Amino acid sequence: MTDTRRKIDLYILSLGLLFVFILIMTVQFPEGVIDLRHLSSWWRFVSLNIFPAIIFLCLCYAVFAFFRFDFDLKGATDIPFEVTKVESINYEHLTFLATYVIPLISFEFSSARQLGVFVLLLLVMGVIYIKTDLFYANPSLALLGFQIYRVNGAFKIGDKENIILISKCKIVENQKLSYIKLDDRIYYVKGVV
Repeated sequence: MTDTRRKIDLYILSLGLLFVFILIMTVQFPEGVIDLRHLSSWWRFVSLNIFPAIIFLCLCYAVFAFFRFDFDLKGATDIPFEVTKVESINYEHLTFLATYVIPLISFEFSSARQLGVFVLLLLVMGVIYIKTDLFYANPSLALLGFQIYRVNGAFKIGDKENIILISKCKIVENQKLSYIKLDDRIYYVKGVV
């Protein structure tokens, strides 16, 4: 269950930029003077911005998901392995951004039908990304300094090929790495041994 939760969290985190863009595009300010000291002014602002308020909560959850991911990664690691072949695949961050996030901004958020399609599309995309293990192609992680590598590695239990590493450090061949397994073929490299 933890693996599925972590994948869902990473998918929601990947939508963080989309949530920011939607907030910028949809927030409306009430006419007249707003007195932030009074609850009625806040209520007027929120009632005018129901959808942006929901998006703001989603953005807050994306931030929470990052901190929970970061906390989870501070846990125990498995026995280190040695990298035998390495290839940077950082372009996958841009693929997700260009293919999915940018086109979603073009939705008309004032139409209930469009909102329904938007939410359904996000759910379908999430299921596909989680089932196909593409949750690592995360533009939000790229902005936070993470990199993606496809590597072959020599583990204590044998060699593994074409595994995906998420790392904050640069990875080179013959390097020994500590890791945390996120999925059968996706690992977070916690540090260099």
